[in-house]
Amino acid sequence: MINFIGITKANTIEKHDSIDRINIENYQWFWVDFNEPTMEETTHLSNTFRFHVLAIEDCLNQTLQRPKLDYYDNYTFFITHTVRGGESEVIKEELDFFISENFMVTFHLHPSIEVTEVFSRLAMQKDIQNMTTQHVFYELLDKIVDNYFPVIYKIEDKLDEIENNTLNRRMDNLLNDLFETRYLLLTLMHSVHPMRDLLYRMLNSQHLKNILKKKEYFSDIYDHLLKLSDMVMSNREITADIRDNYLSLNSHQTNNVMKVLTIMTSIFAPLTFVAGIFGMNFHHMPELEWEYGYPFSLILMGLIGLGLLIWFKKKKWF
Repeated sequence: MINFIGITKANTIEKHDSIDRINIENYQWFWVDFNEPTMEETTHLSNTFRFHVLAIEDCLNQTLQRPKLDYYDNYTFFITHTVRGGESEVIKEELDFFISENFMVTFHLHPSIEVTEVFSRLAMQKDIQNMTTQHVFYELLDKIVDNYFPVIYKIEDKLDEIENNTLNRRMDNLLNDLFETRYLLLTLMHSVHPMRDLLYRMLNSQHLKNILKKKEYFSDIYDHLLKLSDMVMSNREITADIRDNYLSLNSHQTNNVMKVLTIMTSIFAPLTFVAGIFGMNFHHMPELEWEYGYPFSLILMGLIGLGLLIWFKKKKWF
């Protein structure tokens, strides 16, 4: 699907659902959105707009590209990531931009909430005197970055649940959820950091003079990305601390069990030795015919066990 919205030279807004019969010379600037385009519709990228073959290749590539910007003669090409949270995953999708003074083209292979919202808002805009492609680009980027926050807040809520163990779940299940949360944070980090670097390049580029006119707006987005980056890294550190605490607790519990078993083994080892001696079947063993041999052996083993317990207690081994 192709959506078109343009600002005419008479400062009016026009919308179309096709660009086949549109004379772009009639517009101050326009925005064309390729929303889940067909193969036939994608030919407009090369036939109508004459975009560079490498930029088109990045758009059509099914593999998620890293956020970046490329400079061309009459436009700048941007790759960005939109993010939304699933039930137990972070879903990342690519949103591409072709930006110039007179037009903006967006391209995405999946539905974009951000594009739909900004497109609808622009179509209802009454004051369009100061509207430019750079301002619309800012609104889209701002919406993209703002939608990162609910995702990380959801991850933080899950992390709090793991840390407090409010459901009294087993440690094995908690560790599985913890490693899953670390993976979600890693996935989100792979979008946040490149997007942060992209904004940094934009703010320090000498080629994007029109965007630099609204530097304070894009600086605000960059600040949000810095905050997101700090949140992701701090939460990953928290997951590492929780993991280490759980592993330490598990090791401590294992050591306690091993200590009890070791003490029991230490007590029963000499008793087994005594029982082994009296259990031998040699003919000349005076204890075998002694009247008090059996109770004596029991008392002896009891005294040995009690003595070992008292000694271990004094050593503070338990």
